[in-house]
Amino acid sequence: MKTAVFLAITAFLTRYIPFSAFFRNVDTLVHELSHALVTLALSGEVRYIHLYADQSGVTLSTYTTAWKAVPISLAGYFGSALFALLLFYLHSKRKEKAGLIVIAVVALLGLALFVRNGYGMWWCGGFAAATIVVYYLSKPGLIKGYYFLIAFICLVESVISSIIVLSAALQGGGSAGDASNLSQATHVPAIFWAVLFTVFALWCAKGSIALFYKRGFD
Repeated sequence: MKTAVFLAITAFLTRYIPFSAFFRNVDTLVHELSHALVTLALSGEVRYIHLYADQSGVTLSTYTTAWKAVPISLAGYFGSALFALLLFYLHSKRKEKAGLIVIAVVALLGLALFVRNGYGMWWCGGFAAATIVVYYLSKPGLIKGYYFLIAFICLVESVISSIIVLSAALQGGGSAGDASNLSQATHVPAIFWAVLFTVFALWCAKGSIALFYKRGFD
């Protein structure tokens, strides 16, 4: 219940922060990069990643063996939830500047290797530049504010996106994204995979919140 209340309040607040829609693409990029990196780890080929202004994204990849669709499809939601957990872990260790380096590297990696549509390339470049500027300004208040904005948005979006997929799976029709892909690959209903995504995201969120309470805003 504490996790649910925390997430609900955070989701409400992050929607009213100026330019929050711009920063919500961080979660989208991490999600798509997770697909791409697992594809490469399994000797597949990543054709491109596209990011869009409505915080949606797509990764086009090819692989030779059908079973590889399972870990590749799992990677997106698992990766974004674990990334949020990582950000709060770094905060708990007072390593926000290291976290900013990780965030900037993620954006630059996406720009250099995978993201190929106009908006996506512009967003990756702009976001990486903003993060690098904040890092080099070295103002503690600015670093914390910027870091918390990204960390909390990643936390909220990792949960909300999994719940959206769960809702789509409940409605049926094959529109549940990665859950539908997993259903096609395994013949296990999409609702199972959507529940798995949601449970994992909530578990990571609970861990993230526990790490946050360990230190707070200090």
